[in-house]
Amino acid sequence: MNATAPLELQEPLVLRRIAASPHEGVLTAGARTLLTTLHRQFNAQRVGLLAARKDRNARIAAGELPGFLPETWPIRDADWKIRPVPADLADRRVEITGPPDRKTVINALNAPVKVFMADFEDACAPTWDNLLAGQQNLIDAVQRRITFTDPGTGRDYRLNPKVAALIVRPRGWHLQEKHVHVDGEPVSGALFDFAVFLANNHHELRERGTAPYFYLPKLESHLEARLWNDVFLAAQAHLGMPSGTVRATVLIETLPAAFEMDEILFELRDHITGLNCGRWDYIFSFIKTFRTRSDFVLPDRKTITMAQPFLKSYVELLIKTCHRRHAYAMGGMAAQIPIRDDSHANAIAMSTVLADKQREAQAGHDGTWIAHPGLAAVAFQAFDATRSPHQLHVPRNDVRVVAADLLRVPEGEISEAGMRHNIRVGIRYLEGWLEGTGCVPLFGLMEDAATAEICRAQLWQWIHHEARCNAGRPITALRIDNLIAEEVDAMRRTLGRERIAQGSFATAERLFSYMVTRDEFDDFLTVPAYELIA
Repeated sequence: MNATAPLELQEPLVLRRIAASPHEGVLTAGARTLLTTLHRQFNAQRVGLLAARKDRNARIAAGELPGFLPETWPIRDADWKIRPVPADLADRRVEITGPPDRKTVINALNAPVKVFMADFEDACAPTWDNLLAGQQNLIDAVQRRITFTDPGTGRDYRLNPKVAALIVRPRGWHLQEKHVHVDGEPVSGALFDFAVFLANNHHELRERGTAPYFYLPKLESHLEARLWNDVFLAAQAHLGMPSGTVRATVLIETLPAAFEMDEILFELRDHITGLNCGRWDYIFSFIKTFRTRSDFVLPDRKTITMAQPFLKSYVELLIKTCHRRHAYAMGGMAAQIPIRDDSHANAIAMSTVLADKQREAQAGHDGTWIAHPGLAAVAFQAFDATRSPHQLHVPRNDVRVVAADLLRVPEGEISEAGMRHNIRVGIRYLEGWLEGTGCVPLFGLMEDAATAEICRAQLWQWIHHEARCNAGRPITALRIDNLIAEEVDAMRRTLGRERIAQGSFATAERLFSYMVTRDEFDDFLTVPAYELIA
């Protein structure tokens, strides 16, 4: 058979991929039918909402500032609550996240945490095989039959008798799944990830006393939340599930969404459990939202801590909003990973994590995220001090946040070290992503697409608005190109020419350089990068 020819499964759904995956059995008749139904019913609405994002960007470029919506004031003012949270999500003090590869799924579910979020979005490079293998891994995990033998060490991995609750993060509304077409159109990556997981696992989850839980990324408005709610209703009806079975947590990781938290909770009130502070994507979104504004240029990433007023206001508003509606307010990611060969550096890293988690617990968060099981004890130490599995009883009525608080530009300098760090992390992460790895350990942190987005967005912003570094020199495209060349040469010396030649460094360098120096700002790094792996 011609490897590039479409493989017809059940009209009108057609696979279009260069090479088959051994895991295509996850595309069961039930999954194909549900995906086809959801695509036909909702794809046009999804496309329209993406167009609305562009319209808003144009208005902001023309001088409009984001703000709380006057037309939805009655929702913000009214007294209402979400549906009660399921019992197995009542304690979410520590959640671990990671890609859905087989070893990670086992380790994360076995980790001493309350929840594992299997991430098909920022921590997963969406190759065809990664996506299908990830779905198969989750099917096996839900059925408690997942095992793994490490080919390097021979060590066997299997699930413990008691495991963390499972939540799945599908891709955002903006991403397509180009390997699957319905009626001649590529389907939404979000609908693909959602439909395949739900169709294959809803019955087994019910039998085990739990339900399908999801994290919803990159929403920019309550209308996008409404679309997810409609998808949930349609999918539940299609599969004969009671309404409200599917439950979701929404990541507030875009600036526009921060002004619509009440409305997002309201739209999903029968299906939502809480909101999460996706802080790295939120910083990226701040840059992206004001890409055309020279008065919104941000300093070095390392200076943009959660103590900055615009981030502190965002966190406090989220906690107050959630607790008023009896929804969980989840804290952000600790991306540190244990440093096993340097006890002093590891102690500093763990103290940084503890301080961050103590800040979240004291602010009133109900739980937090970690990227490595080695951080679980530190995170629990911070949240155990609250003496409660959640802090819904902390209303934060002291919080008063106005639009200007969320728009306050942080102060700080731009340094050459900051430019170099962005280049180093951006190219190294992008190279890993192109090689099929969406979660890359770099310089003591577990980097994913969100931090890579900050790296390239900051460089673009500094060039585009002719920013100056702390030494007074202008930041130009030529200067960044020279720094990229120097950093890539340093990578050759550090990693070795053979490693550089065997990987995708040349492609990553070209794409990264193009995106940070071109006149137009790309909304997402992963969109043009996806064209190279799809």
